[in-house]
Amino acid sequence: MPDVSSFTEIRYEVADRIATITLHRPERLNAFTLTMCQELVAAADAADADDDVRVVILTGEGRGFCAGADLEKGAATFDEDANREPGDDLGSIGGVARDWGGVVTLRFAALRKPLIAAINGVAVGVGATMTLPADVRIASEAARFGFVFARRGIVYDGAASWFLPRVVGVSQASEWVLTGRVFDSAEALAGRLVSRVVPAGELIPTARALAAEIAENTSGVSVALCRRLTWSMLDAPSPWEAHRIETAALAATGKGPDAAEGVMSFLEKRPAQFTARVAEWDHLVPDWPVPPADHRPPAE
Repeated sequence: MPDVSSFTEIRYEVADRIATITLHRPERLNAFTLTMCQELVAAADAADADDDVRVVILTGEGRGFCAGADLEKGAATFDEDANREPGDDLGSIGGVARDWGGVVTLRFAALRKPLIAAINGVAVGVGATMTLPADVRIASEAARFGFVFARRGIVYDGAASWFLPRVVGVSQASEWVLTGRVFDSAEALAGRLVSRVVPAGELIPTARALAAEIAENTSGVSVALCRRLTWSMLDAPSPWEAHRIETAALAATGKGPDAAEGVMSFLEKRPAQFTARVAEWDHLVPDWPVPPADHRPPAE
């Protein structure tokens, strides 16, 4: 398991079977850096490796969630040749260093545990796109969002050209991306980017209550497999492909200990005590869509 005590730009804490990842550069509105990218990947690895973690919450420290890429390098901020950093071990595509936002979003998409984004303040650029693989996004009334790439002379990051239209639809995604404007939490709710908006003081309690509902009442294996099915079937050629994989998955889980416990706890009117380990079910059925172990693209 990664050494979470060594993190410098995020915090990682586990309590009540919930892992909370907090972006922690409040003096810079949690602006995104290579170090933050690497630590977020390591935090996801830690959550996946810990059987006691059932749900992950992602939030920010201070007034902002994440103000996007750190712009301290000025005009060279997005110049890949001028901006290579020592310690960038994240690989390349076509000889170009990988987009750090995409590294994070793909790792979040591959999580075995459900991810709740609790968006406490400004979330623009990569600060917005890193939330897209979350299963649930909850916003504070103070949150602001912006897919501002066109206003910075660049394009989507974080694999958002795949995620955003699937989350909010093509028309809404296009409006936000082509204008690059910043919008409030009410518009994010109306556009289905977030599922609910709450007062600032209720944000983390709301996220933790939802996380607790998952942790206390569901099978970790069932949640992990349903999460992977949801993302993997978005590009399935037809419902028949979903039916094929669901049939195999139902047959396998139906023979497992959690299915027996789920039924008996209901019949006996008692809380369920699920015991199956998530890591043991990754290769459940033939052709099961499993992300690569290091979440990198195929070797060139």
